[in-house]
Amino acid sequence: MRTLLFGVLLAAPLCAQPARDFLTTDETEQIREAQEPNQRIALYANFAKERLDLVKNLLSKEKPGRSILIHDALEDYQKIIDALDNVIDDALQRKRDIKQGVAYVSKMEKDMLPVLQKLKDSPPPDAARYEFILKDAIDTTSDSIDGMKGDTDKRAAEVEAREEKEKQAIKDTLSTGDKKAADDKKTDATEDKPAQKKPPTLYRKGEKKDGGGDKN
Repeated sequence: MRTLLFGVLLAAPLCAQPARDFLTTDETEQIREAQEPNQRIALYANFAKERLDLVKNLLSKEKPGRSILIHDALEDYQKIIDALDNVIDDALQRKRDIKQGVAYVSKMEKDMLPVLQKLKDSPPPDAARYEFILKDAIDTTSDSIDGMKGDTDKRAAEVEAREEKEKQAIKDTLSTGDKKAADDKKTDATEDKPAQKKPPTLYRKGEKKDGGGDKN
């Protein structure tokens, strides 16, 4: 199985490399075991903080190649924040009480945003390598903080409305596709239908059905 997988990876183009996991195997297992939403939210928040601590640690030492490590840590951070927000939205949609988790995340994100902003405002010499992902991390954190400010009931209603809108969009797309398929089938049937031939007749050319015709 490993040989087959290795062969597939070699055959694939370089631009189609599989996405890198943003959680470690141990972190994934912890998330899987945390079935209670508040626990899962807190775990994601802790993992995000660990990625940011890693960034600060990397920035404290000027070493060749650190920029790629900082880039990957910031990318993981952003994806963790996105996953965290998805857990919150899902829990709200299921009418679960997550006030404890939201409060925990809100405080942590407010502490993390200035760290990211400081890195953007005072970039080190190798900042060009992770400039764009840093901006995305800042935007993602800011959006997440804004989402925590409002009333959870209001956010739950917004999530539900968004879900319904997405479902309707999918239905409309499927309906349009079904209608197009039906029209194409109808067109194909018309094109494939053989031309109707005139029924055979016993009359000679120029002879009319009423007995008329040329008489000598």
